[in-house]
Amino acid sequence: MKSFNEKFAEVVFLIIAFSALSVLALITVFIFIEGLPIIARVGIFNFVFGMTWSPSHGEFGIFPMVIGSVAVTLGAAILGVPVALCCSIFLAEFAPAKISNLIRPAIQLLAGIPSVVYGFWGLVFIVPIIRNYLGGPGLSILAGSVILAIMILPTVISISEVSLLSLPRLYKEGAFALGATHWQTIRSVLMPAAKSGIVAGIILGIGRAIGETMAVIMVLGNAVAIPLSILDPARTLTTSIGIEMGYASGEHREALFATGIVLLIIIMILNSIAQYAARKR
Repeated sequence: MKSFNEKFAEVVFLIIAFSALSVLALITVFIFIEGLPIIARVGIFNFVFGMTWSPSHGEFGIFPMVIGSVAVTLGAAILGVPVALCCSIFLAEFAPAKISNLIRPAIQLLAGIPSVVYGFWGLVFIVPIIRNYLGGPGLSILAGSVILAIMILPTVISISEVSLLSLPRLYKEGAFALGATHWQTIRSVLMPAAKSGIVAGIILGIGRAIGETMAVIMVLGNAVAIPLSILDPARTLTTSIGIEMGYASGEHREALFATGIVLLIIIMILNSIAQYAARKR
């Protein structure tokens, strides 16, 4: 009887696991079926590296949006990753129990705030500051980078902290025994040892940033042009889909699905790199 119950539970869990995979497979297949025809007609090179996005005139070049996505995501990483690493080091090595028990729930709360709230806060607070003190329209790559930097903090902090806390105590004790200070131990022993986990957290945070839509729509300006500075407006792949899918039809709709294919491939590559880094650890 026990063997039967175990077998039955194993089959049930196997079916549930494959059902989750089947949903992912169906979504992927659907996106490719809808988007590949326009890529086949336009050409993959012309689609990805085309400079003009004008669906009403049959021009489907997403390169300005690719540049916009890369610029905003890179800005978010530059602003957010150092803060996240410092915070994770503080929580893992320096913070007293009372302070860490206060900070950790607050960081987790950041992950639960809806993205539209981040976008609204950026629109009424960050954008006017940039406009008044740095110039430009305010709706810019810099505004999007600041918002996304805040949004990726919970992911990078949590994974980096876990990576540091999971290291054997022998690493720290051995460094102290050799006469290293606490900071020298963190910099020369703990951080290199936890490097793969930290890299995985950073890559997952970047994947979170590049896939964000609503907050970026509100603060980025959504100009379909290659930005020349961080104070220029831009449009990302996700914002293009979010803005235009409601009224798109025909080839325009297919082009938006093809944009989704490019975005899906980018995120899959980032997740694969993160999983490889985690396994390497």
